[in-house]
Amino acid sequence: MCALSLAKKAPPQQADGREPLIGLDRLELAAKLEQLGVPERQARMRVGQLWNWLYVRGATDFARMTNIAKEFRAELAGAFTLDRPEIVTEQVSSDGTRKWLLRLRDGKEVETVYIPEEDRGTLCISSQVGCTLTCSFCHTGTQKLVRNLTPAEIVGQIMIARDRLGDWPGAAAEDPRGIPDTERKITNVVLMGMGEPLYNFDHVRDAMAIAADGEGLSVSKRRITLSTSGVVPEIPRWGTEAGTMLAISLHAVRDELRDQLVPINKKWPIKDLLDACRAYPGLSNAKRITFEYVMLKGVNDSIADAKELVRLLAKIPAKINLIPFNPWPSAPYECSDWEQIEKFGEVVNRAGYASPVRSPRGRDIMAACGQLKSASVKLRASERLALPT
Repeated sequence: MCALSLAKKAPPQQADGREPLIGLDRLELAAKLEQLGVPERQARMRVGQLWNWLYVRGATDFARMTNIAKEFRAELAGAFTLDRPEIVTEQVSSDGTRKWLLRLRDGKEVETVYIPEEDRGTLCISSQVGCTLTCSFCHTGTQKLVRNLTPAEIVGQIMIARDRLGDWPGAAAEDPRGIPDTERKITNVVLMGMGEPLYNFDHVRDAMAIAADGEGLSVSKRRITLSTSGVVPEIPRWGTEAGTMLAISLHAVRDELRDQLVPINKKWPIKDLLDACRAYPGLSNAKRITFEYVMLKGVNDSIADAKELVRLLAKIPAKINLIPFNPWPSAPYECSDWEQIEKFGEVVNRAGYASPVRSPRGRDIMAACGQLKSASVKLRASERLALPT
């Protein structure tokens, strides 16, 4: 386990002593019920009932759980909470993209983004408050790591988004602008928000197991994508234990440049990263790795760079996302000219790789790739260790 993945602790309590139920797996939920005095033989049935209310119906109040005895509902309400993160601000872009600034139970904040398309909707969620990495093109990287998110806080982002989008049975969005006219509003989940998810491995894995549970939120693992800047030792472990799709923030084809753009490259250079990708469990043409490549004018966008990219990725079932750089205040880079992006993409396409250019979404509300940042302040290590991780 990575050094930043600290031991799992009890879920945080409300000021009134209640604990969150969201984010517990089935075994943990059963254990909590047994502590309330539910006999072990009944706990499994109760877990099934609660799981359905939490993750199929999106209940926010125990009183709605009408197939559970009224007295037991009162006991549950006295011991537990169904609270989601608090919405501080909700912004809707001119293109329909939504960004929520969410406040957590200790007052720290993260950002979550919803990107609607005609036939689907993608939710981009965060795994840490701030980020331990310092990628020079990324606004989030200018905010130091505050702490890891708990499973409850990671799953909570999906829950609050489904609340706001009306993505529960019989529900409707209060503000339907830009929301696709589909049965499910959130069809894809990407771990591409704030933080490096593989530096919070256990909590992210546990949260994605809840997201993928077929009797709950039911997001297919083929529609969950974890994006990493290259925590090489954890990549095969993620494939084995979580089995989702994988995206790599590559952004350069030479170590000396990637050392500047993605400093984790100094620890795990490009060769080591690509070796880990080739060994990713389940890798095939049906389960390709996505390589993300931000287009920086005069930095990494030459035709020679494109040809080297093709050479490096040889024999890796892959898709290459070309990402126009999304500016932020005082950013040290400019976006490549559109003509140059097209020329770069032609080289990659001729080599047989799908290389879509990711259309910038939510730029007007600072919700585009690399623009997320909250105002949470870095804690001293002693303070961070006192918090749930």
